[in-house]
Amino acid sequence: MCGMPQQPPVRSTPASRPARPDASMSLLTNVMDHSLDDGYAEAAARRKSQGEEGGLPKTLRAKLGLAGGLVLAALVVTVGAAQARVAAPVVAKERQELLDRIDRETETADKLEGSVDKLRDDVSARQRAALRQSGGSGPADLVGILSGATAVHGPGVKLVVNDAKEATTGGDGNPRTTSGFSDTGRVRDRDMQRVVNGLWAAGAEAVSINGQRLTALSAIRAAGDAILVDNKPLVPPYTVLAVGDGHKFSTRFQDGADGLYLHALEESYGIRADISVASDLRLPAAPSVIVRTAQPSTEKGTS
Repeated sequence: MCGMPQQPPVRSTPASRPARPDASMSLLTNVMDHSLDDGYAEAAARRKSQGEEGGLPKTLRAKLGLAGGLVLAALVVTVGAAQARVAAPVVAKERQELLDRIDRETETADKLEGSVDKLRDDVSARQRAALRQSGGSGPADLVGILSGATAVHGPGVKLVVNDAKEATTGGDGNPRTTSGFSDTGRVRDRDMQRVVNGLWAAGAEAVSINGQRLTALSAIRAAGDAILVDNKPLVPPYTVLAVGDGHKFSTRFQDGADGLYLHALEESYGIRADISVASDLRLPAAPSVIVRTAQPSTEKGTS
């Protein structure tokens, strides 16, 4: 018998309870609901059922043990404080003795440095006297001037080189290289080397930096951001004095490669440089310079 197609039965679903907001955090919920471990909870319940209570010891023996421990701890603290109080004057005395020793050694070092300066002046005076005796104003004097063993004066150029006004320390403190240097606005040892070499090439007869006379053995190096001349640190501004032929000397330096290099530092990095011609510059003698001159040999060569 044909009838209407039967509709599938509609299943009634029981009313479900609303889900807990923290259903997705079951682990955290379990930890919060059971914060005390089951073993601890069981032990606490057993102790409570047996009538045991925490707190101070009940027996005389336990009380005596606790009292002895407290007395021992107090004794240790007292002895430590007493020892510290006794040792304090000794430590203070040793510290004062060390300070006094440092002061004495510093004073001794200052006296020795003064003696060294006096001996250097005496050696320089004796060298000048020996040069005068050996040849007056002849080749010996010229050798002393060129070697830096004698003080000189005469016309020349005064060049003051300084860091940029807003100079900052470079990243690694290394001096500039020819392939490109960091834009820090600081004068580097390589810059001073080029300036001094340019002055020599322009015809300088004697050169000094911040009062230190340069010789053929002088070295300009870097130690971090500091410039060393013969292992002596310099601080900016760097005053370079060069004895030479006045205006011609200045023009030759500024038109040369090293003078143009200095000008490029001014334009690109803000390094400040001021050059002027002076009628009379005075340069000191270089310390610890010994002048030796060769003499022609009178012996005949052997064949």
